[in-house]
Amino acid sequence: MQFEVWAPDAAAVELRLSGAGVPMERDPARAGWWTAQAEAADGDRYGYSLDGGPVLPDPRSRRQPDGPDGESAVVDQDAYAWAHPWPGRGLPGAVLYELHVGTYTGAGTFDAAADRLGHLAELGVTHVSLMPVCPFPGTHGWGYEGVSLWAVHEPYGGPEGFKRFVDTAHGLGLGVLLDVVHNHLGPSGNHLPAFGPYFTDTHHTPWGSAVNLDAPGSDEVRAYLLGSALAWMRDFRLDGLRLDAVHALADTRALTYLEELAAATDALAAELGRPLALVAESDLCDPRTTTPRAQGGLGLHAQWNDDFHHALHTALTGESQGYYADFAAAPLAALSKTVTRAFFHDGTYSSFRGRVHGRPVDVSRSAAHRFVGYAQTHDQIGNRALGDRLAASLSPGLQACAAALVLTGPFTPMLFMGEEWGARTPWQFFTDHTDPELAEAVRNGRRREFGAHGWAEEEIPDPQDAATRDRSCLDWTEPDREPHARLLDWYRELIALRRTLPDLHDPDLASVKVAHDEDARWLAYRRGDVRVAVNLSDAEAVVPLGAPRHRGDGGKVLASWGEVSAPDADGLLRLPAESCAVLFDG
Repeated sequence: MQFEVWAPDAAAVELRLSGAGVPMERDPARAGWWTAQAEAADGDRYGYSLDGGPVLPDPRSRRQPDGPDGESAVVDQDAYAWAHPWPGRGLPGAVLYELHVGTYTGAGTFDAAADRLGHLAELGVTHVSLMPVCPFPGTHGWGYEGVSLWAVHEPYGGPEGFKRFVDTAHGLGLGVLLDVVHNHLGPSGNHLPAFGPYFTDTHHTPWGSAVNLDAPGSDEVRAYLLGSALAWMRDFRLDGLRLDAVHALADTRALTYLEELAAATDALAAELGRPLALVAESDLCDPRTTTPRAQGGLGLHAQWNDDFHHALHTALTGESQGYYADFAAAPLAALSKTVTRAFFHDGTYSSFRGRVHGRPVDVSRSAAHRFVGYAQTHDQIGNRALGDRLAASLSPGLQACAAALVLTGPFTPMLFMGEEWGARTPWQFFTDHTDPELAEAVRNGRRREFGAHGWAEEEIPDPQDAATRDRSCLDWTEPDREPHARLLDWYRELIALRRTLPDLHDPDLASVKVAHDEDARWLAYRRGDVRVAVNLSDAEAVVPLGAPRHRGDGGKVLASWGEVSAPDADGLLRLPAESCAVLFDG
């Protein structure tokens, strides 16, 4: 087989395969590339020595059996026999479910997670959105400090375990998205700088030097990232990728990396004959992220909508610290704005940033499913001091209201694992760094960060303590007992309604009509013939829904949390405290 590596500054490169050295030759057709032919089989260990230095793992390694610092292993991508043909599943009409393999079960493996996928199929979600699975130091971690962007974390089950997981998901009708991190790597176990200018000091990010997307040598770096992205979707049959923090991709070139990736993804979808999606995490509130390339946008297929989350969170909890301050003055007004216009910050002043932020969404042209809406995510839980979920502080009724707003709202809904039954287990920040200095720096940094906000250091969970990860694992006995079982039934009911009622997956954002009362703490909106009303107060609310669109009674109650009767002849809907209802006006 052919081995090849990009090492533009090396004077000599040697392939080390199963302990034997094989000199590599420069590729005359590609500047900076070295190649060698050698007999190799699946599982054989190899690496590269640059100018007589230590053996380093392949930057394009498909497997790291001994972790990021060990030698790479040959992977025969054709060895796995896929059991389930898969036509693909697109984002329109989707319900996403964010899942972390290492804490979805106590075992923390692909196979253990696959054994629980039947729960998701029964729940009615359409896509599992996995947090990163690239190799990272140690056994347990969030995955955002991964390295070796073409490989799979070995403690989870390696590449074959990942294929079994995807195959099982597809057999149940579930699509699979994967979170990939292109804005930084490592730092521990990151050997890329030894090979070439993968990073540049031209730009700086919160993680140090930026990934080189526009400085000299960036053509090959972009090819490295792009090739990795396409390999996930081609070789592992993934249905798309979630792109972490694209606002941190420093890129001044006329053709941006994101446009290039979007075009290549669309081309691969056409080649494979199944839909593929790129979902961006972006802090920019910029509709151009998901605007088609033909209309001057980047052409990504969807983006997370943190503004919707922040408005919903402040409305539910009353919290006003940090970035919640912008939404807390009138949270129901903020929520109403996001439900109809996607972004709260669309050219408005942001007190958190100290400047104007965002750009308006043209709701007549932007399909609602291009925005992902959620009440909880790994970030919004795990980046809290104690990793507490909404269930730790909200009543089941308020959790039910949050579910109604997410699952009947205009955006592509996404749940965070365990949310559907109101899991009481926290989801905390945990690491397993093998470098003692880095481990101590992370531990102290976490304590300093929250100590500045009034937390006592001893209250902050130690990221390096194995108990922190263990506390974050889902408790699978909860769904069988109250109040969790009732909430789980509510999620199932809402998802079934979303699937069966065309109005609830209508992409027309401009057609959504909303009303609210800030003081009485109720909000209601109409989507076609469906009306949704939530009461977030601790007292009964009377919601004036108005005359029904069609003749007949005031509307049929399709689903409700609490005892809710149809509106009276004047269109007044009485909602008990902390309750909600979905009505049909046909």
